[in-house]
Amino acid sequence: MDGTIVDTEPYWIEAEYALVAAHGGEWSHEQALQLVGQSLVFSAGILQEAGVKMSRRDIIDTLTAQVISSVRETVPWRPGARELLEQMHAAGIRCALVTMSEGPLAREIVASLPRPYFEYLVTGDTVSRGKPDPEAYLKAIELLQLNDPELIADDCVALEDSEPGVAAAVASGAVTVAIPHIMALAEDPRHAMWDTLEGRSVADLEQLVERRRKFPLAPFPVEAAEPGSNSVD
Repeated sequence: MDGTIVDTEPYWIEAEYALVAAHGGEWSHEQALQLVGQSLVFSAGILQEAGVKMSRRDIIDTLTAQVISSVRETVPWRPGARELLEQMHAAGIRCALVTMSEGPLAREIVASLPRPYFEYLVTGDTVSRGKPDPEAYLKAIELLQLNDPELIADDCVALEDSEPGVAAAVASGAVTVAIPHIMALAEDPRHAMWDTLEGRSVADLEQLVERRRKFPLAPFPVEAAEPGSNSVD
């Protein structure tokens, strides 16, 4: 969610700076980048090390409240995100939202959408192990299997913007697309790489699934294919 469909990472970073400063500490952009895509419990521990004298639970609640406040003023959608969600909804493609943010923020984002694009929400407070562990993605697949027992990970596409998120998605077995945003992501033959969701379509997602079915062990090409490309080399 954060960084993939909405550009909330700046909200999180702003909240981190304010919290550390309130406790007399110093925070840097480099430190903030270490938290991108990580679980909030992990992030809270890093903030404690930076001098925040609060419990991890209180840190999570404070950061989340500030980000929710910012989101209520402006939801910063990523390019192409809403358009792709609308296409998937129209095509009957079932979606689950997998995020390390907790339920209150995820529900705030979902409530701002014009239609119920997401059948399930898997949030950081519903799993015991955060990304890069695959638990959250495995849980999403299990939920989708409730109404489709024949569904397997190879039928699912995960869209991710962070290193921990990409690692979690790949480990779950889902077809994974890395879409770098705040952080650069290394090209890896285990996942596809798109520069943006803008211009992407259901056909692009279907192509990835078909590629996995036909060539289950084939590495993804080093250079990302252009939108609409039919290459499976």
